[in-house]
Amino acid sequence: MSFDDRLAELLTGLDGSVLRPGMDGYDDEVTGFQTGLRHQSAIVVRARGATDVCAAVRAAAALDLPVAVQATGHGLTVPDEGGVLVSTRRMDAVEVDPESGLARIGPGARWDQVVAAAEPHGLVPPSGSAGHVGVAGYTLAGGIGLLAREFGYAADHVRALDVVTADGELRRVDAEDVDLFWAIRGGRDNFGVVTRIEIALAPVGSIYGGGIYFDSVHAEALLSFFHSWTTRVPETITASLGMIGYPDLPAFPEPLRGRHVVHVRFATTDLAGGAELVRPWLDVAPPIVEHLGELPYRKAGSVYREPNFPHAYDGNSVLLEDLDPQDLLAVRELVGPAAEVPCIVDLRHLGGALARQPAVPNAVSFRSAQYILRVLSPLDGADATRVRELHEHLFERVAPRTLGRSLNFIYGRRNPTDLRSELYEPDILHRLVALKKVHDPANIFRRNQNLELA
Repeated sequence: MSFDDRLAELLTGLDGSVLRPGMDGYDDEVTGFQTGLRHQSAIVVRARGATDVCAAVRAAAALDLPVAVQATGHGLTVPDEGGVLVSTRRMDAVEVDPESGLARIGPGARWDQVVAAAEPHGLVPPSGSAGHVGVAGYTLAGGIGLLAREFGYAADHVRALDVVTADGELRRVDAEDVDLFWAIRGGRDNFGVVTRIEIALAPVGSIYGGGIYFDSVHAEALLSFFHSWTTRVPETITASLGMIGYPDLPAFPEPLRGRHVVHVRFATTDLAGGAELVRPWLDVAPPIVEHLGELPYRKAGSVYREPNFPHAYDGNSVLLEDLDPQDLLAVRELVGPAAEVPCIVDLRHLGGALARQPAVPNAVSFRSAQYILRVLSPLDGADATRVRELHEHLFERVAPRTLGRSLNFIYGRRNPTDLRSELYEPDILHRLVALKKVHDPANIFRRNQNLELA
């Protein structure tokens, strides 16, 4: 029997459809938000439900092919070549139960869909700074949310998962399945294809938030103040500092156009005290633009104002146990306005609830980190090799205070064997690898930051 005949036999009766290279729709399906990479799969299954996912995984096993998963494609680092891509973007149903405070979310849903369903009930999810990011990949990698210091990682709020495992069977995995439930929340797509996430919501109405833009000529003072200010604020506020150069183009706001700026961002549930916590920033340097105030959670994307259109980028992150004045100088010198390639810097304050394990522990590592430092660069017209070299120069400077890296913030093609020990603490990595050998002995789920040690 030919390959095509076997494929047709294995994938008959799907609610979704199957694409091969050259067919209409194939290019769109393998391309995600990160346009710098794309899958080159032999087979794409456009799944519409868990039954389709089961069939896709069984077909991959029968044909001895790896399985990759894509919903929105924001964090693609290991593109598939010649395997089976399960596209879950159509599995985007969201159900909110206001009585239990739980949301049941399909793997193709984006956070703005969950917010829209939850907010009318006075509830919000542990979503991040950009509503267009997919729920599944973000959550299973940990998920550092807009209110993360108060509520912890998104993975900490997962109550159950529907997962298609390597045998092609659909399983409900919760706290009773101690090992697998622990591993998937932090080990991401190494253990199966998630077809539904059940996650706890928080009773939050409005938040106090927004940001202040400053000219980056004041970067040294602003970075220094960020360090001192974050050592004394309560965990009810989550803040970050970004550095970005805006092109001199009409698409950008006139006050920022053509300028390199420092953008300090804030979010807190403390409506009464939020303004007081933020006020000292106005004395550090003269603001260019200020947008602060009470806002409904559905407007949370206005805090960071991140781009919502697909584009090519490369970058990485490090989790830091602390900041040193030399670290701050390195940020300014290496990836500031004088950098030879455009760099976007994001320094986020961690700690608080992020430092504590949830009642049902998970595999998210390096909880003692107090900051995460990210740097990324657009690749349009840039030398990708030089971009990465420049980023690594920065990370080398902060290496003495680096604990590891965040699975949520790795951008661009990466060899899993280069990062595995940096993404997990040694004891967590050892346990994850042992469980990988039990639940996926053939390593079908390997188009990712893979845990296989061979």
